[in-house]
Amino acid sequence: MTPQDFDYLRKLLRERSGLVLSAEKQYLAESRLVPVARRHSIATLADLVGTLKTAENSRLATDVIEAMATNETFFFRDKLPFDHFRDTVLPALIAARAREKRIRIWCAAASTGQEPYSLAMTLRSMSAQLAGYRTEIVATDISTEVLARAKTGIYSQFEVQRGLPIQQLVKFFSQVGETWQIAPEIRAMVQFRPLNLLKDFSVLGTFDMVFCRNVLIYFDQDTKINVLNRIARQMAEDGFLALGAAETVVGLTDAFKPMADRRGLYVPNPAKRARAEPSNVLKFALKA
Repeated sequence: MTPQDFDYLRKLLRERSGLVLSAEKQYLAESRLVPVARRHSIATLADLVGTLKTAENSRLATDVIEAMATNETFFFRDKLPFDHFRDTVLPALIAARAREKRIRIWCAAASTGQEPYSLAMTLRSMSAQLAGYRTEIVATDISTEVLARAKTGIYSQFEVQRGLPIQQLVKFFSQVGETWQIAPEIRAMVQFRPLNLLKDFSVLGTFDMVFCRNVLIYFDQDTKINVLNRIARQMAEDGFLALGAAETVVGLTDAFKPMADRRGLYVPNPAKRARAEPSNVLKFALKA
């Protein structure tokens, strides 16, 4: 792949998915895109780029973007956000939603489903406190391939050993050959939907809790600001936002403020909630 071809790919990825690929990551692009070229019967990566230039909205472009997305995830990843969810967020929402008895949660980068299923298992473990409540988990990702896998709820032995307590495995999974499948009642708690965070997501409605973890780190600063401000518009005023351990709203937006003594957890700032107009959705996203 020539430097010019790689520059074109970097621009395409940023404009279509927000992914910022540094100049020294050409080796990563080449290793991930060779299988894509083979799948499309394209001889070389130079030919792949040439094909993309003539059909940027093709299935090939989608496959390139999905191949370059990082889908690292595991059950109860980092543990602390799920402790906050169980011990701080849910008690507050149960009290605040006593009249409507409805709680909506959005996982904004669901990957292969471990995060939303971890939330679903947490909700199920608190069924007594949530008696009479309607809970909804919407899980989105840019990759239709990982979402298709997430819907099956089937995981390898290695995947269920990463972060999943043995009690949860015994309670909520059944063994299928050499794999494990999560129980139908847990799968039914999660709605998986394809979504590009660069595009308008107001159609999703309002949420009480948003998990947007370990995705902003791949965006440039302008994209982070834009996405965070639009997330703020989709949240209840007394809602909660969870970000990844390496992510923050500080220096990006005043629509949220950190929650004291709850690392990684943020709440809307009533005095300064960002009201990004639809026209502020990244201009390059609207072309895609």
